[in-house]
Amino acid sequence: MTALGTSSTVAVVGTGTMGQGIAQVALVAGHRVRLYDTAPGRARAAAETIAGRLDRLVEKGRIPAAERDAARARLSPAADLAELADAALVIEAILEQLPAKQELFAALEDVVAADCLLATNTSSLSVTAVAGRLRHPGRCVGLHFFNPAPLLPLVEVISGFATGEAAATTAYDTAAAWGKKPVRCADTPGFIVNRIARPFYAEALRAYEERTADPATIDAVLREGAGFKMGPFELTDLIGQDVNEAVTHSVWQGFFQDPKFTPSLAQRRLVESGLHGRKTGRGWFDHSEGAGRPEPRTAAPRPAPEAVAVHGVLPGPAAVLRELIEEAGIKVTPDRAPGESEGFIRLPGGARLALTNGCPATGVGYEKCIRFDLSLDYRAATRIALAASVTCSEADLAEAIGLFQALGKQVSVIEDVPGMIVARTIAMIIDFAVDAAAREVASPEDIDTAMRLGVNYPGGPMEWAERLGAHWVWHLLDSLHRHHAGGRYVPSWALRRRADLEELVL
Repeated sequence: MTALGTSSTVAVVGTGTMGQGIAQVALVAGHRVRLYDTAPGRARAAAETIAGRLDRLVEKGRIPAAERDAARARLSPAADLAELADAALVIEAILEQLPAKQELFAALEDVVAADCLLATNTSSLSVTAVAGRLRHPGRCVGLHFFNPAPLLPLVEVISGFATGEAAATTAYDTAAAWGKKPVRCADTPGFIVNRIARPFYAEALRAYEERTADPATIDAVLREGAGFKMGPFELTDLIGQDVNEAVTHSVWQGFFQDPKFTPSLAQRRLVESGLHGRKTGRGWFDHSEGAGRPEPRTAAPRPAPEAVAVHGVLPGPAAVLRELIEEAGIKVTPDRAPGESEGFIRLPGGARLALTNGCPATGVGYEKCIRFDLSLDYRAATRIALAASVTCSEADLAEAIGLFQALGKQVSVIEDVPGMIVARTIAMIIDFAVDAAAREVASPEDIDTAMRLGVNYPGGPMEWAERLGAHWVWHLLDSLHRHHAGGRYVPSWALRRRADLEELVL
């Protein structure tokens, strides 16, 4: 293991929220820590803030008082960059501006020793570009902590084009020694998390722009139907609409305006209006004092059908629905639809109830069709979205609503759009992950770890690809592409290849 020993000094440049958090992590791990900020007095104020946090850790019984006292003795502000000369590792956490980071590292190179590791905490800029003006760019590595750094375990360790293997390994091992969970990543726009997470926000915004449902309903469907801890609208209000949109725009530009990463006009208008979320009191939702949580669109209670017919095997995770229907006391009989390969449920009124496959319910060649959205765990899900074809009657829709309500689910009826809400979101995340793994941005294991720990996903996208099958995901995206020309939903070559390999195995 090549982790820096605790006798090594760690310097943190930039003493905002992230810089303070990183400094606290290194300090608690046993290092001497020096804080530097160009603003006079800010480093000293940050040291006092960190000391106060250590006091609270003692009050909560997290660390003993003696450990706190020793840590406070190891922490010191620096008035000049030259005071960082003995640092073995310098981590910058300044503004996300490339010229500023390049200028800082060039100045540091004249101060620190030749073997000092230089790390950038950038979340969106190229590590290669940050190191581009250094005489020895091999010493520069990305160490992307997640906010709040003392609490969140994930650290993305990014190798720029010129980063030396020894530098990357030392950074990785040091992060692990600090109690973090590091993952290796190539220098690509958005790295792992901010690259692969884009569809979670983008597809919700696209669904909103298509008037599929209102923000509260979209959030509820993804939260209660797919297991995400927060919906994309409430999460971007928490992050800050300006911050989230800036990252989206940076990744889009980094990929030369690839349509898969296109930002949202609706979010742009929100940012232009100054409605940045919780920090301004309003974003997608009202966050003023006393404002209640907006309610999602939820169908009123309907009677459950006494019996349904099931044709074939329902695809993927939906297969368990037959078991759930029987457990609810609803009679299940076989449905014999000649020449049909897709599994579906036949409702008493004759309507076909089927898992979304990327096509809308209307216009798929069936007289009456109702689509239900994807869930990765239908037994655990507490909300399901339904979309009916224009040929369905209110009675047909009531039967579908009553069926899912009998299974203990709340139902949100949404507009009939390709891919609905959860399915298009999960499929796009999987496609981004499979593509990133194929391009060796990161290993499949590190991708899943990063998405679970970095953004608290209910599972890893590579794991989802295994559960759903690349063939199913590819066909859903291909259907979306046929209904939405422009390139956004074109399945990646890596996903197509994985789907073809599945076919060969079968």
